Amino acid sequence: MNRLRKNGLAHSSARDVVATEPAATAHIVDVADCLALLAKIPDRSIQLVICDPPYNISVAAWDDLDHYVEWAGQWLREVERVLAPSGSFVLFGGLQYQSEAGSGDLLSLMGWMRAHSRMLLANLIIWNYPNGVGAQRFFANRHEEIAWFARTPKYFFDLDAVRRPLDPATLEIYKRDKRLNAENLEKGINPTNVWKIARLNGNSKERVGHPTQKPKELIERLVLSLSYPGSTVLDFFAGSGVSARVAIEAGRHSISADADAAFRTYLGRQLGQIGAEAHYVLIEGHDWSRHPVFRRAATTEEEAIERA
Repeated sequence: MNRLRKNGLAHSSARDVVATEPAATAHIVDVADCLALLAKIPDRSIQLVICDPPYNISVAAWDDLDHYVEWAGQWLREVERVLAPSGSFVLFGGLQYQSEAGSGDLLSLMGWMRAHSRMLLANLIIWNYPNGVGAQRFFANRHEEIAWFARTPKYFFDLDAVRRPLDPATLEIYKRDKRLNAENLEKGINPTNVWKIARLNGNSKERVGHPTQKPKELIERLVLSLSYPGSTVLDFFAGSGVSARVAIEAGRHSISADADAAFRTYLGRQLGQIGAEAHYVLIEGHDWSRHPVFRRAATTEEEAIERA
């Protein structure tokens, strides 16, 4: 990558994408089963899939599933189908280290992918948070894993969008090391794969009522680094609606759905926290033709008919 930059060239992952700044982004919102939603989405049309599924650790009725891995395998296959060649898939998950519930966890899903998927494991991200529940019989947990898979080796990745700025004093110290790129240091440093981001406490202004809501900062880092303006973010376990909110604020299109009808309430609260400067269109009916993913699919179909 450094050699390409020095020669004024770009990696194929950047050359093959077309970033646009839409006047208004489009956002499909639906209450639907994940498999029913995925069945409607065209092949290779999605840049980023954010997946925060039930962890199968019995935190609620929706989080206790029989045949967990077999069920997950169905939507994992669909994720690979809908992702663009430059696309990425991020999978949140929990670990059942004491076998106290269910038939699978994040390790089980990653094992399924290793056996059945051609996607590449780009990173295992550790979300480290300072706040959590205490424990007496083991070390209190203060992290969660996020598995990042790429559809192909030509995956899109924008490190500059998520670099961590250095304070002036630290920047000067880093610049003394001639092995480091001074231009990149000015932009900030790689945040690494260990992300220290606090979980939302009960009094957080971000809270919308969902029991397992993820911090906006966490989702922002994923959206900004793994998608580009004008591309589409898909979240079919949309929960609190934070993915849609971040997509709107970042100039991405989105498709969001959840089987829980309360999703619409949570999303409404998320939208209430967005500034008036954001320009977006919500698509809540059955006519999805206004969304770029479906407009593009219709155009491709028409071209195929004309060629035939």
